[in-house]
Amino acid sequence: MRITSLEPARCAPVPDAGFGALLTERGNLPLESVDVAADISGLIAGVEVTQGFRNPFDVTLEATYVFPLPDRAAVTRFRMEADDRVVEGVLKERGQARADYDRALREGRRAAIAEEDRPDVFTIRVGNILPGERVSVSLTMSQPLPYEDGAATFRFPLVVAPRYVPGTPLDGPPAGDGTAPDTDAVPDASRISPPVLLPGFPNPVRLSLTATVDAAGLELRELASSLHVVEEEGHAEGRGERRTVRVRPGERLDRDFVLRLSFDASTSLQLDGQGTFALTLLPPPLEGTRTPRDLVLLLDRSGSMGGWKMVCARRAAARIVDTLTPQDRFAVLTFDSVVEQAFEGLVEASDRNRYRAVEHLARVDARGGTELLEPLRQATTLLGGAEPGRERVVVLVTDGQVGNEDQILEQAGGALSAMRVHTVGIDRAVNAGFLGRLAGLGAGRCELVESEDRLDAAMDAIHRRIGAPLVTDLSLKDLDVEPGTVTHLGSIFPGVPLRAYGRYREGSSVTVRGTAAGGPWEERVPGVTTANPALRAVWARAHLRELEDRYAMGEHDLEPRIVRTSLEYGVLCRFTAYVAVDTRQVAGEGPEHRVIQPVEPPSGWELPSAAPAAGAFAAGMMLTSAPMAAPRMRMSAPGLSPSDLDQGFVGTGSQEGGPVFGAPGGAPDGAPGGAPGGGAPGHGMVPPSAPGRPAMPAPAAPRGGPWPKTGGRPTHRLESVRPQLVAELDRLNALPAPDLLYLADLGTRLAALAAFLGGNEDLETLARELEGAERPGADAQALHDRAVQVLTTLTGGGTPAPPGSRRRPQSPGPQSPSPGPQPPEAKRRGPFWKRT
Repeated sequence: MRITSLEPARCAPVPDAGFGALLTERGNLPLESVDVAADISGLIAGVEVTQGFRNPFDVTLEATYVFPLPDRAAVTRFRMEADDRVVEGVLKERGQARADYDRALREGRRAAIAEEDRPDVFTIRVGNILPGERVSVSLTMSQPLPYEDGAATFRFPLVVAPRYVPGTPLDGPPAGDGTAPDTDAVPDASRISPPVLLPGFPNPVRLSLTATVDAAGLELRELASSLHVVEEEGHAEGRGERRTVRVRPGERLDRDFVLRLSFDASTSLQLDGQGTFALTLLPPPLEGTRTPRDLVLLLDRSGSMGGWKMVCARRAAARIVDTLTPQDRFAVLTFDSVVEQAFEGLVEASDRNRYRAVEHLARVDARGGTELLEPLRQATTLLGGAEPGRERVVVLVTDGQVGNEDQILEQAGGALSAMRVHTVGIDRAVNAGFLGRLAGLGAGRCELVESEDRLDAAMDAIHRRIGAPLVTDLSLKDLDVEPGTVTHLGSIFPGVPLRAYGRYREGSSVTVRGTAAGGPWEERVPGVTTANPALRAVWARAHLRELEDRYAMGEHDLEPRIVRTSLEYGVLCRFTAYVAVDTRQVAGEGPEHRVIQPVEPPSGWELPSAAPAAGAFAAGMMLTSAPMAAPRMRMSAPGLSPSDLDQGFVGTGSQEGGPVFGAPGGAPDGAPGGAPGGGAPGHGMVPPSAPGRPAMPAPAAPRGGPWPKTGGRPTHRLESVRPQLVAELDRLNALPAPDLLYLADLGTRLAALAAFLGGNEDLETLARELEGAERPGADAQALHDRAVQVLTTLTGGGTPAPPGSRRRPQSPGPQSPSPGPQPPEAKRRGPFWKRT
């Protein structure tokens, strides 16, 4: 193997910094700092997030950063600062904002754009940053704090964790710059899959996070941070004092910041004097009736649940089973790429059946991909024939790390809305937005568990809320509300106040009506006028989220209403974007270099413990170098052979540049694990397009048996890897120009596929030829054409494309139609995440 030397003066290796970590005097990633300043008053927090970018290159730069925000946060302001100039952002329809941004870059002006891709995932692009220049962008937002059991929680996410992406890859250019290809199930997967750094990457982004707490006249008993070490200022004596907590310097952006504030809230109706109200109603001192239940428990056993999360999930599921009584019926489903049942159908919750269920749960370990839609379908089918008088309950225990949220809502949301859905999110970087949306559909509760220490307290709350609510069928009277503006009322559970927002025409009080165990129930709440502008923004965000969920479930004619509401109230949503454009020209015809900022691996995700093989070392190198070496190009890292997996190693590389995380006794999402039911190799294979999956197919070893061997090597037919070869050919033809680094990386993936097949002369020969792409004087066009020719032949694609052409072959398999009926305008304009 020939190694091309680097100039020591330019790239000095950093000791103990992880594979492939290099350091230059200027640095090597554009994002320098993230500053979060929260001002908490009562049950609402105002937050300003400032992201600092610096161009470490000698050419103009466009930097892209995919990051999380609280799913309930209402973003109401955006601005850009550079070269002593401050540019305020303007909220526009998303396609128009993108057109303004792109035009500004072509004209050589600085510009920045902020877009929402999920309720809790956002993307910022900053373009035409001059060499050595610093630019900062700021987002201002308001968010309500959930209040339960005498404590409010301020949760601020800091990293977008890798999400499982099912489906068939789509043709055409990607919607974003991420590592996962867009699929029919997740058509914007490339927008929510930033590349992931190796653990221990040097010079991480500097994090500054402060939270100032004003008890607003209430007695603040305690402040507690569960995942970060904080330093506290101020004192707890008296009422109305301000206290500040700061995250200790040096903390990394790899887990949520969680701050709990213990105090006694009160029932209130706040009127902002401009037509917006906020209602907080403490649960009444009522006893809930013990209604017989039909309960389906869904436990996520996918690879991302490895380590402490799997331990917590098993314990949580077992304790839920223990709360059942003989008058209940239940089923236990564990799922990854397949669904397994502890027993057939719903069974009586007898001591014997509960013991059998707990035994089944004790054997569950992490493996495979997070195919969530099928278990939800099975759950709704099991509960579909429930007898009258029995409550139908779905309990989902998961980290929620999936990318096809809209597909799940569209195909399962209608059935789930007729049941009570409770979600238990277990992760330090949990997908809280999606789990909250699921629970909201079924008038249930979402409980988040960020650590093992938090599990017991969380389970006590879960047990109380899985039972029947105190009050159902809620409605408001006396306050003249605008139709269609009141947020979902749901039900009142023990320890959980009712929180509702809406618009009203007139009135100074409201009466809440409902049905309790003893019959009709109501409570009158007098109103208090307050000059708090955050109420209007918080209501608009909650209202927009409900409209967006309805859009995802098929009501596509809501788009004009969503856009109109977003622009009228100045709150960002998925159909709009903030754009800030400088009037001064500073560059030529646009950025000469584009980089997507890699993110930290989430804390608590299990990492490989064995020493990596050479292929995995190359994968680790690619993880850090690819985003810089080939901007706007998805650089795939090589997979591992089954022999590596025989040795208990799970590599740090992944198919599309993201890491693969494993766990002792388990496997990452999509990686090999025990095949249910003793399936043959190849059973339960996951789509090659999903992020965090090996580039080779990942068949499961037969339960209780080793990999099939022939002469010490696994053997499989060429057909078993044909989808991967087609995908490689598809990506190769989609390249705008031959790229030597990409071709060298392709060679390592083809070598892994050849090893998986037990040897294939054509693949092995091509892999050896492509390895020469990194040698001085390599001919990129010739190697590119050779790869196209061989892959076309192996995939049965007929005559290969002429040398130098960019013909894009169609991927095999049916293409799912876009979900739901599309109005004419939507068909003409295309998906909102691709509009320009």
